[in-house]
Amino acid sequence: HEGGAGRGAAALRRLSIEGLAVRFVRQWIGPLTLREPAIVPPWPPARTAWFVAIVLMLANTLAFVDRQALALLVQPIKQDLGASDTAMSLLYGLSFTLFYVGVGVPVARLADRSNRRNIIAVSVFLWSLATVACGLARSFASLFVARLCVGAGEAGFGPSAYSVLSDYFPRERLAAAVGVYQMGIYLGGALALLAGGLVASWLPPSGQLALPFIGLLKGWHIIFLVLGVPGIFLALVILTIREPARRGAATSVHVPFAAVIAHVAARRTAYVGIGFGFALMVLVGNGTGAWIPAFFARKFGWSIAEIGARYGLVVLVCGASGALIGGFLASLFERRRLLGGNLLITLIGFVALVPLTIAFPLVASAGMALALIGAMNFFAAFNLGGGYAALLDLTPN
Repeated sequence: HEGGAGRGAAALRRLSIEGLAVRFVRQWIGPLTLREPAIVPPWPPARTAWFVAIVLMLANTLAFVDRQALALLVQPIKQDLGASDTAMSLLYGLSFTLFYVGVGVPVARLADRSNRRNIIAVSVFLWSLATVACGLARSFASLFVARLCVGAGEAGFGPSAYSVLSDYFPRERLAAAVGVYQMGIYLGGALALLAGGLVASWLPPSGQLALPFIGLLKGWHIIFLVLGVPGIFLALVILTIREPARRGAATSVHVPFAAVIAHVAARRTAYVGIGFGFALMVLVGNGTGAWIPAFFARKFGWSIAEIGARYGLVVLVCGASGALIGGFLASLFERRRLLGGNLLITLIGFVALVPLTIAFPLVASAGMALALIGAMNFFAAFNLGGGYAALLDLTPN
């Protein structure tokens, strides 16, 4: 008993010393330091990390397929459903945005505390089903509701994907990984245009086809069906990805939402600058992306098949190369410790975008307009890797 008592007293002394140390750290260093794991997990192997980036890029590709498909089909859908240009704008923008904004933050909060891989898989599955539902819509109202569901499905994807990438890639490689992921925007847009143009050359959007158990469908219905099905299978592939170990301040405790607001408020200049800048770019990108197919059809008399083949190829080459080059350049700048490397690349892209975006609707030649649109896609994509990597670097995971 005496030996046990001695050991117990020594243990109490150690506990009291540790308690003093904890109070000192909390007072002078801050509570976030105590939340760091004692052992930082090693970064996943590069081969595994790049596989994850490519799978997420494929999912991002499908996310943007339906958006550009709707833009390609503005004219036939408008005529078939008797909709106005304003109604088509609401269908492209408002219907998608309502649920995307409403569902996005709650699902992102869920991703902060649960399995992000599963959220991504469910999101891909849901928006793919909603895209198929667009191919079965027989009225403007039903198409509007299907688009709401597309937005709701995609809302949970982006925050979870960015969080997963930030746990698979160290800071000096994160911009390159985000650039690969963001290639999906342009691969998706190009795939929708090329596949839509190909289907349109076989079955015109206003043509009709009878399918078993479904009935009579127009050509534009078939395009949505063709583009929606692959995502259902990709959701199964996503389930093969491993959920990475979380890093940073929030690895072991739940962070209250008030702490998130406080973190953003303390760095409001950076968050407002990046957020407002990208909001303006997305405004221009979605506005032009929604109406460029109609622009070529109305101003230059191009058919759906011609728009899909020509404009689709430009989006594929210029957009994908811009995302890849911009992301890898931003990573190179970060590795060389150049001041503001990620945002410096983004600033270059933003400045180059302004004259290109103003000029392309004003030229008289279809070829010149297409060339300017190609340059516009390149520099819009050029911004993405560095800009989003800066945002991830600013934000605890």
